[in-house]
Amino acid sequence: MTRKQQTLATLQQMLALLQGERQALAALDLDRIVACTNGKLDLCAKLDVVEQESLDEECLGVLDAVRRLNEINRRLRNLIASNVQNRLGALAGSSEPYAALPRQGISVALA
Repeated sequence: MTRKQQTLATLQQMLALLQGERQALAALDLDRIVACTNGKLDLCAKLDVVEQESLDEECLGVLDAVRRLNEINRRLRNLIASNVQNRLGALAGSSEPYAALPRQGISVALA
């Protein structure tokens, strides 16, 4: 398999993975969401070695689809987080956004 074919196959795998992630997000399937996240990290590691100049039109087309679907999934994750925030606020009787809890007796070493 040529380098171009490997890159195209990896991009197609990423596209399929993102479609699965979207389904997992819609179903709130935490195990599948985590599996998709791990899969995306693995595929990103494979794509890190690809040089942009080596991408042909077919690869660029799939890459564009991957970018768009990743953005859709990001927005869906943010929408879910916003809905959870609103529900927690309603439960607590507060409409304020998340606030960090005060630290009590916690020391953190900064490098």
